[in-house]
Amino acid sequence: MSPLVFLFIIIYMLTNQSQGMQMPYMTSDPKEISGKSFDYILVGGGTAGCSLAATLSEKFSILVIERGGSPYGDPLVEDRKYFGYSLLKTDEYSSVAQSFTSRDGIENYRGRVLGGSSAINGGFYSRASDEFVKKAGWDKDLVQDSYKWVESKVVFMPELTQWQSVVQFGFLEAGFCPYNGYSLEHTQGTKIGGSIYDQCGKRHTSADLLGFGKPNCITVLLNTTVKSVIFDGNKTRAVGVRFMKSDGSSSKSYKAHVDKHRGEVILAAGALGSPQILLLSGIGPENHLNDFDIPVIANLKQVGRKMSDNPGISLLVDRFSQNRTLEPPQVAAISEGYKFIVESQVLPTNITTTRISIAAKIAFPKSKGRLKLNSINPRENPSVKFNYLESKEDLDACLEMVLLLQHVARSETVTLFLGTQTQEKLLGGDEELKSFCKDNVRTYYHYHGGCVVGFVVDEDYKVNGVKRLRVVDGSTFEESPGTNPMATVLMLGRYQGIKILREREVKEEEDERLLSPQGSPQPQP
Repeated sequence: MSPLVFLFIIIYMLTNQSQGMQMPYMTSDPKEISGKSFDYILVGGGTAGCSLAATLSEKFSILVIERGGSPYGDPLVEDRKYFGYSLLKTDEYSSVAQSFTSRDGIENYRGRVLGGSSAINGGFYSRASDEFVKKAGWDKDLVQDSYKWVESKVVFMPELTQWQSVVQFGFLEAGFCPYNGYSLEHTQGTKIGGSIYDQCGKRHTSADLLGFGKPNCITVLLNTTVKSVIFDGNKTRAVGVRFMKSDGSSSKSYKAHVDKHRGEVILAAGALGSPQILLLSGIGPENHLNDFDIPVIANLKQVGRKMSDNPGISLLVDRFSQNRTLEPPQVAAISEGYKFIVESQVLPTNITTTRISIAAKIAFPKSKGRLKLNSINPRENPSVKFNYLESKEDLDACLEMVLLLQHVARSETVTLFLGTQTQEKLLGGDEELKSFCKDNVRTYYHYHGGCVVGFVVDEDYKVNGVKRLRVVDGSTFEESPGTNPMATVLMLGRYQGIKILREREVKEEEDERLLSPQGSPQPQP
């Protein structure tokens, strides 16, 4: 950690103390943590991990291990005026965004910083649909309470920027009705969503949530990559993790442990990181683990399966690069049946120029893929293939989606603002549309799966076949919730944290009853 970033963290902590918020202790020195024991070890200080850590810290000691650094003091993360620049500046070990290319040939990104992908995304906040919550089997009241807890701390009503004010009318002209105004709910039509950018243009990542727990119960280990989960001698119970410096030698590793009575390891490393760590720890398809000489702890064939990424199509609607003010999405268009999600943004193409993009995604793709290991080096991206548009149903949906995008791009409001009344003709004919989809399909950055509930983890997010190991993040989703998953992943950390606290409370009460002399036969006088 640079002295400048460290100084900013200290200033940030002091500032927020005056607001009743204090950040936890952070270090990048694994020697400080090596050999210590905690009630819970959370692998990944991302979107789910931070809200989960804050919640569990109310009663327990927490170690959060984050492979990246701090978001504080980094203008590429914090300032809206630099939105999108973090995706232009990636390197092998230290950038806040880590690039990867799927085997489909599509470039993608994953967060590598405290706050995870909430530190590099567009900041658009929108809840999951009631149908998603019902299908997940979650407690509706607890879901609502968990959303509200997050929203009271890091979510703001945006003031529409110039282009966002224009494009919302373009959505309505294209038939995305009704107009729902400002809403956090996932409803058909056009709406303004919440934002994790405040009115001053400062981003509030999930890392901020750590300050709303008990900071003296949380330790954050930055710039540290987990190599594997450690199990007991019987290979049935997680007892700790093995880790290394993210930019250090892979031969030098350290260990931290969980409380031997009821401690747990929880993976919150994202849709790429969590299945990768399970595989590196010996949990996954036996044949695949044997290829890398990894001892098998549990032959879970579904680890790395059901990987999915929503196929997206993006149209650049301005005729050439310009130097506009960067704008993250603030307005979303949701089609009938929630089939398509459309947003628009002003993105940087380099340090000095921008383009306006209108992009849509297929909300419920049928095509599924798989994640595998590339090597036993935990710093190396795993291999993943999403099989975009492999399903005929997805390809047919893409054709329909492109036509909708064209209607937005050619709407009177959009063309008048851009001065592009004379545009090229619309794409026409199924074959031309199919070719366009296959040639231009891209990610919407909402990939998920790999540790899906009911296949890799149970309804309590506990990994099947072993004890005291859970996964709590987007890798557990079989479909991406809402317009985008951030709100629901933030909620999920809080939700599962409350459930774990309640579960522990019940067990402690049961133990007290068992140890209590009440009800036992009393000796006669």
